[in-house]
Amino acid sequence: MSVFDNSAFLNHESVHFFADQSTGLQAIIALHSTVLGPALGGCRVVNYVDSHEALEDVLRLSRGMSFKNALAGLELGGGKSVIIPPKDWGGNPRHNGSDRAELFRAFGRAVQSLGGRYIAAEDMNVSVEDAENMALETDYAVGLDVSHGGMGDPSPLTAQGVFLGMRACVKRALKTDTFDGVTVAVQGLGKVGWRLCEDLHAAGAKLLVADIVPETAARAASLFNAEVLDTDAIVVAKADVFAPCARGAVINEQTIGALDVKIIAGSANNQLSDDALGTALLERGIIYAPDYVINAGGVINVAPEAKGKVNHEWVNAKVLKLEDTVGEIIDESISSNRAANDVADEIALRRINDARASGRSWQSPLARKQALKQTA
Repeated sequence: MSVFDNSAFLNHESVHFFADQSTGLQAIIALHSTVLGPALGGCRVVNYVDSHEALEDVLRLSRGMSFKNALAGLELGGGKSVIIPPKDWGGNPRHNGSDRAELFRAFGRAVQSLGGRYIAAEDMNVSVEDAENMALETDYAVGLDVSHGGMGDPSPLTAQGVFLGMRACVKRALKTDTFDGVTVAVQGLGKVGWRLCEDLHAAGAKLLVADIVPETAARAASLFNAEVLDTDAIVVAKADVFAPCARGAVINEQTIGALDVKIIAGSANNQLSDDALGTALLERGIIYAPDYVINAGGVINVAPEAKGKVNHEWVNAKVLKLEDTVGEIIDESISSNRAANDVADEIALRRINDARASGRSWQSPLARKQALKQTA
């Protein structure tokens, strides 16, 4: 099957494949849209089954970034990148050998070759240190440490946005303004999931948790008085809220009928294995906060870096607005009896298409230079 025949292609502007023999780099960068601005999106390292799965993932994630950035009101397009771990990493995406830095430098050179059309940031299994190694080879990497002029780790802002968006859902589904006594099942205790648990515990929520690392789950049980469940069992556990904070596609044909919650609100990307499942959730009376809306805190955090700035006040104010944005989408979903993700898609596409129709589409630095040459 060709890239164009992939069901997730959906009008991507371009898809780029990169390999570097000396480091073992195998990477895909997908650019869904650069209408609103350069395509900003994270890079993730995942031990995919094969390159077809990697392609499917990067295409779906890239489109989600276009919508995420549009709905957050950012002057940014959407793109994403994935790296398949080299064979000598033993299938470990968190491999921490000395060769890791060289691989991310090679990836930085790949990013640089796109001339500013794509800006890379951290995502799953990619650290601030990895981003800084990219930045040794490219002008287009963000999410750098504060000591290097960046906005720092975006995960706390992602978690804050999820907490706020979840609160908007709780207000509508449970008719309460607090988390006191609200049971939240959190799948995945990485940097975002852990921080979310901290916020929820402080707010009085009862926590169910699951993680692939038993020691992490045990620590959560101790610190948050949480009940530990299996990573699969937590998807169908009885709770008020299910918060997917790990891999995507946890809401699928096999799990949707067994869900026992009133709300789905988490940080994981591509939580629905198929967009049509948003309608199935609506029909079951489950409020769904579209992942690319509620988890926008991270990209908001790094957005100033894309313009070479540091602006924490702007970021904090922008993240606070996510509660209203999620609430407005849920309200429209309920009043129009349409899936929340369909409502969000429509708003995002309208903003992108309006910019394209008005002639306000962004041009890369290289394209502007070429245009100036033609008019000279």
